[in-house]
Amino acid sequence: MAKLVLSMNGVVQGEYELNQERLTIGRKPDNDIPIDNLAVSGKHALIITILDDSFLEDLGSTNGSYVNGKLVKKHALKDGDVVAIGKHELKYVNEHATADDDDFEKTMIIKPGSASAAVAAAQAADKAVESAAPAAAARPAGGGMPLGRLTILNGPIAGKELELTKALITLGKPGTQVAVISRRPQGYFLTHIESDGDGKRYPVVNGTAIGAKAYQLKDSDLIELAGIKMEFSTA
Repeated sequence: MAKLVLSMNGVVQGEYELNQERLTIGRKPDNDIPIDNLAVSGKHALIITILDDSFLEDLGSTNGSYVNGKLVKKHALKDGDVVAIGKHELKYVNEHATADDDDFEKTMIIKPGSASAAVAAAQAADKAVESAAPAAAARPAGGGMPLGRLTILNGPIAGKELELTKALITLGKPGTQVAVISRRPQGYFLTHIESDGDGKRYPVVNGTAIGAKAYQLKDSDLIELAGIKMEFSTA
């Protein structure tokens, strides 16, 4: 299981398993990882864990969050990454991590309404399908679970379909609104990652915001994300 190893000046102060979907880091004692230091904000950062991957999000902290020495707002963690918060360090340990920060920055759905956005979105969708095809061919779908797909319902790429063959697919535009769909043994789940403003503009399914927790998608669910409407269906 993935974990974070907390240390200061090379002295380990604790280890925290990432065994829950959302985990907060901050100075206040009600955080999942409390760090009692004035350089740390009350609610400093958030770790979202989905399947084998974890994402770091800075919560508008005063002194910022750094990964491997680089100031970040959002970051898909990789095994060995060192997160610096104030004078403390959190080393991410996960040999099974599959997320790639380059993929996290890509968009399947870009700002709607322009031809260039439509082309970019279509190309990103095609790449997602192509990159997933070899892995899908190499292993059968576990448990006979029907393959999910998204159909774009509005905008210049209306009618475009994306098969959900990957274990984790990122949707949206970083800095605007991002969510992920994860394929689990129980089915497909939609999880909010980020949005602009206060970060709580959640994806909408069938007219209702899903909130902070993962939402299990059902056949014919209508999703609204970053100005795009999509229908989820199973083959």
